[in-house]
Amino acid sequence: MNKHHIAEWFNELQDRICAGLESLDGGTKFQTDHWEREGGGGGRSRIIQKGDLIEKGGVGFSAVYGVLHPKIQQSLKITLEKSEFFATGVSIVLHPYNPYVPIIHMNVRYFELSDGRWWFGGGIDVTPHYVVVDDAVWFHRYLKRVCDEHHPDYYAKFKKWADDYFYLPHRQETRGIGGIFFDRLVAMLPINKEGRFDFVKAVGESFLPIYSHLANAHRHESYGEKEMAWQLHRRSRYVEFNLVYDQGTKFGLDSNGRTESILMSMPPLARWEYNYVPEPDTPEAHTQNWLRKDIEWVSLEH
Repeated sequence: MNKHHIAEWFNELQDRICAGLESLDGGTKFQTDHWEREGGGGGRSRIIQKGDLIEKGGVGFSAVYGVLHPKIQQSLKITLEKSEFFATGVSIVLHPYNPYVPIIHMNVRYFELSDGRWWFGGGIDVTPHYVVVDDAVWFHRYLKRVCDEHHPDYYAKFKKWADDYFYLPHRQETRGIGGIFFDRLVAMLPINKEGRFDFVKAVGESFLPIYSHLANAHRHESYGEKEMAWQLHRRSRYVEFNLVYDQGTKFGLDSNGRTESILMSMPPLARWEYNYVPEPDTPEAHTQNWLRKDIEWVSLEH
């Protein structure tokens, strides 16, 4: 197994997920853009818009290489004068029409340096406009089963990592209900490179069943202007996180990636209302109260 085999699997994962999402949406097809990166490599951005379920979404594949930008070398604490890299992966963000269907994000990736170092990273997380406790419990229990099949410590460790990562410190709130997040996964006895990749593949394959379950549970619920206004508010928090804190966004821009592909995660519309606070004892206030770290969803009574 080498970097080219890994990139090929990610490329095929993009194909399978896009086919599944087209079937799930039922109203439109993906638009495909092939692009090349100045300095080495390229990718395939697939965008879905104005469907029956999805207002805007993207499933991106990339395999890029070249000389590391000095900013990235500094962040990775690499001292070689001209270190070269190879990076490949799949990244997904979907923004639905219905405010009761959540935003979902997934990323699986592989990174390799010219000095022989390598690692895997990724994760999957959900950002509901309205937190539904049953959905959150189901989602986290599903992820725990995926993690437990590969290592008993994965879920607790990666769930905590997601809570800490998908957090807006300037708001003192989480982006959503979390999920799992991991980075710098290397070989570590008794887990070799193939074992790490097997786990990453399992995370990638979990996307379609997870999103299909959450979307089908709520896509036909009725909503009005109040729910749409709250959706735009919640989307604004998503934008803030992606532009201020997201490591993938920073890496893509610093490595001279394709801007349209990097920013495909942005919602089509969002709104910032000055000093907005939801009214007490409303579904919006209920959701706001759940936007905190360290909720043990898998053991929550519901």
